[in-house]
Amino acid sequence: MDETSNTTTIMVVDDTPANLRLLQNMLQTKGYRVVAFPSGRMALKAAGRKPPDLIMLDIMMPDMDGFEVCRNLKADRVLKEIPVLFISALSDSADKVRAFSSGGVDYVTKPFQLEEVLARVETHLHLRRLQLELKHQNLYLENLVQEKIQEISISHLATIRSLSKLVESRDDDTGHHIERTMAFNRVLAKKLKEMPLYKDRITDVYIYNLYHASPLHDIGKVGIPDHILLKPGRLTLEECEVMKTHTVIGAETLEAARSRYPNNDFVNLGIDIARSHHEKWDGSGYPDGLAGEDIPLCARIMAISDVYDALRSIRPYKPGFDHGKACGIILEGRGQHFDPDLVKAFMEVHEQFYMIHDRMGNDGD
Repeated sequence: MDETSNTTTIMVVDDTPANLRLLQNMLQTKGYRVVAFPSGRMALKAAGRKPPDLIMLDIMMPDMDGFEVCRNLKADRVLKEIPVLFISALSDSADKVRAFSSGGVDYVTKPFQLEEVLARVETHLHLRRLQLELKHQNLYLENLVQEKIQEISISHLATIRSLSKLVESRDDDTGHHIERTMAFNRVLAKKLKEMPLYKDRITDVYIYNLYHASPLHDIGKVGIPDHILLKPGRLTLEECEVMKTHTVIGAETLEAARSRYPNNDFVNLGIDIARSHHEKWDGSGYPDGLAGEDIPLCARIMAISDVYDALRSIRPYKPGFDHGKACGIILEGRGQHFDPDLVKAFMEVHEQFYMIHDRMGNDGD
């Protein structure tokens, strides 16, 4: 006897009591657990409560024939994978084709040989076990691949953040600017997602990518000479023009990655943020003089987060403004520097900005 037989349940469905007894005795002799039903409806209810490993199904039954029973099984998400072996007195080829079209895996014509039926039962149970093993193995491999992808993704994001922190360390004495702007962006994007205008544009995946792409906004500063980047005072007009090029340098650096991964949303967001976070709603920003909706949404979000953090931070040429004054300046920039809808969203979550800045290092007054 197969070592798995005593753990295998076979359902037999036939409205003829003699056939039920014959098949039940034959299968039990081989060690299978057998559940027998004289009608299709009873069998469907029982299968729904406790699915069997294989179903042996008669066709000509009152109320619900075998074809309909099989179609119901295959329409059920839980039961559809159970192999169905038809056993019927119908011998016409059209009936056999209909049985297979309904979802059956085999067809035995009555009167049948017990040895043949047993052989077919064992074959389909073996195939079913192999299918389940393959499914479990595939699931295991998929989970393993996802774990490895996640590990690689985490390591890549950590590397990007480390490189961004290295750039930040050249000109930011306050620290945590990157972490704060990442958190600001996430808060603001989540608020925008609640607004009808953005509910279809901002998804959880978008927010995730925006959060992790945020550190790239000033990556281009790596190409700015130290005598300008580290100057302890206000820049001249000529020096300001050089400083402005950090947006283009950052975007062009990231373009190399986009050439290899053109459909990568994370890379595309990083490029838009790096290039356009100094654009202004009225078109007076740089480097491209974009205005209104032409400015990428991610860059419009970054503009508010970046300016808020800059206003709160102490610099050699200015004090760190308190939260109220920073909010007032952003509100004054509505429709000029900033997207009016984003300013509205910011004012609804400004207290969260305050708490983030306070928690991650309050460098203002």
